[in-house]
Amino acid sequence: MMTRLAATFITLTMAIFMMGCLGKVKYPTYYTLNLPPAVDPPMQAGPRPSIAVREFRSADYLRQGAIVYRRSPEEVGYYNYQRWAVDPRLFVTHAIVDRLRASGRFDTVKIYDGRSDVDLILVGRLEKLDEVDYEGGVRVEVALSAQMTDLRSGKTIWADEASQSDQVDKRTVPAVVAAMSHAMDGALQKLLASMPASIPASPEAHPSQP
Repeated sequence: MMTRLAATFITLTMAIFMMGCLGKVKYPTYYTLNLPPAVDPPMQAGPRPSIAVREFRSADYLRQGAIVYRRSPEEVGYYNYQRWAVDPRLFVTHAIVDRLRASGRFDTVKIYDGRSDVDLILVGRLEKLDEVDYEGGVRVEVALSAQMTDLRSGKTIWADEASQSDQVDKRTVPAVVAAMSHAMDGALQKLLASMPASIPASPEAHPSQP
């Protein structure tokens, strides 16, 4: 009798333990890119144009919320529990806005809201934000493209693309994200450095909005 009770007790204990293990929920870890703040240069003299930045687009695979890795040029993989806290497209859009404001080239810089009260529109695309795990080692690739259009004439004032690839020191997700942050900063600097140093304001420019 005691043997049966002991066996039953052990069986129940093991069942409860296994149910507890199976019942544990693994929660995702969230990451964000980290860029140095934009440095304000001296403000340019004379009239300056106003500009609005439309939210950047991206390829579908970058819209899933998970950090992306590639084991080959054709394969796209996603980390199951490592995700972006902020949509990378929105992050890049705000980073562009911050840097355009800091450049001193524009009277007003804002997120595009559908209104035509600015001189220029900037549209862009996040082409790559990938961990690359082939061709030896681990690296990250960031690529951006953008163009600036005169809202009234429809003429393209500027268009360019930029990319940067950085090696990852450690095979950990935090190290990958840190490398992505560095590569993103480099790609942004390259992209905006190609922008014309002086862009005249339209003679028919609307007054700046409060």
